[in-house]
Amino acid sequence: MAEKMPVVAMMYDFDKTLSTKDMQEYSFIPKLGLTAQEFWAQSNALAKQEKMDRILSYMYMMVRMSKDKHQPIRREDFVALGKKIQLYPGVEDWFARMNEFGLQQGVRVEHYLISSGLKEIVEGCSIFHQFKEVYASEFLYDENGVAVWPKLAVNYTAKTQFLFRINKGVLDISNDLDLNRSIPDELRPVPFRNMIYIGDGLTDVPCMRLVKLNRGQSLAVYKKDKETGNNLLLDKRVDLIAPADYREGKKLDKLVKMILQKMALMSHLAIEHEKQKKKVLREQEKQPAKSKE
Repeated sequence: MAEKMPVVAMMYDFDKTLSTKDMQEYSFIPKLGLTAQEFWAQSNALAKQEKMDRILSYMYMMVRMSKDKHQPIRREDFVALGKKIQLYPGVEDWFARMNEFGLQQGVRVEHYLISSGLKEIVEGCSIFHQFKEVYASEFLYDENGVAVWPKLAVNYTAKTQFLFRINKGVLDISNDLDLNRSIPDELRPVPFRNMIYIGDGLTDVPCMRLVKLNRGQSLAVYKKDKETGNNLLLDKRVDLIAPADYREGKKLDKLVKMILQKMALMSHLAIEHEKQKKKVLREQEKQPAKSKE
């Protein structure tokens, strides 16, 4: 029965949305003997100097600095870093809670991560298994498992392609043919109106705006300073803002449950509309054609 239910896709940024800070800052950067400010300043300076994408710049700096400090840059080492990540309150049981509430409303909830951080680090995190798909920056590794080249770099504008992959059900990142193929809206597994995007800042704006414009819901979360969220709300880039507290009964929990109720209702009304339309068409086909006078 669950497979036939309408689907609601909940999509998340990671750094400062689900975790309290950028994932590299928990253990990777301290092991280099640098502060977070020093690492990001050097990475951003390289990007500016070379007119380089900032995501590619930080990935390059991770490899270069690791080699300079004789730190391991193998895949397994990056995955191990994920165990150090600190999540916001309530994140770990959030997914099961939303799944259960969705089923109570008659919809199936799917969770997707869309992040400029490293997929390898996310793999080591306790919530990795909660996502149907994780789209994040990733290294290519040689036969010894050592990082040699960026396999995928997800910057803030590249994030939007993954909304269309989810919308069309083309989740394989290597499959561009089906992604670009025309698919009628009614045949797409996740309508944009059934999308919820949760992010924390300006790098999420393209996704937030795209979801909002297509009748989905975009939310901005904040740790303490809500100025960015306020500006996003006033600029009509998001629908709602809330503290990054995912515990049951908190503001974010209540808002998302209300959204799920609304999306469930609209989905079932759309299904009923299609049923009635097909019924009318069948009845019209059975009627004899009117003779011309």
